[in-house]
Amino acid sequence: MVTQRPRDLTRAQIKALRAALDGAGYSETMLRSAWRDATNEDIAASIVGYIGQAALGDALVPYGERVDRAMKTILSSQPWTTPQRQWLERIGQQMKQETVVDKAALDQGQFKAQGGFKRIDKVFEGQLETLLAEINSAIWPDVG
Repeated sequence: MVTQRPRDLTRAQIKALRAALDGAGYSETMLRSAWRDATNEDIAASIVGYIGQAALGDALVPYGERVDRAMKTILSSQPWTTPQRQWLERIGQQMKQETVVDKAALDQGQFKAQGGFKRIDKVFEGQLETLLAEINSAIWPDVG
């Protein structure tokens, strides 16, 4: 799934992948260090990015840069209201921290304190799940 449909990975699957790789001695920090030693490039890619590069030869793009590009694409795709734009910016920032922002993530922490998924979904007229899928597709446009 990591190499074919990374946009469909859940938070739980990414956490399990990180735990399994960490247990085998392959943390993101170690992968970043190995990449830097092999290429003289210091790229803070996500674990999904490193796997895609190794398995498929995909370009290794820092995850934060992928998110920024995706959010720029989404933000310019239509005329968003001010509250929608603000939520999109918050979601983009959270994606940089959590890798996957889904319905469960929007019912936790800062999002829960502001009404959670249900309230945010109303701001997007019931289209928040579709929008999250579009963001993930924009993050990983070149795979699966």
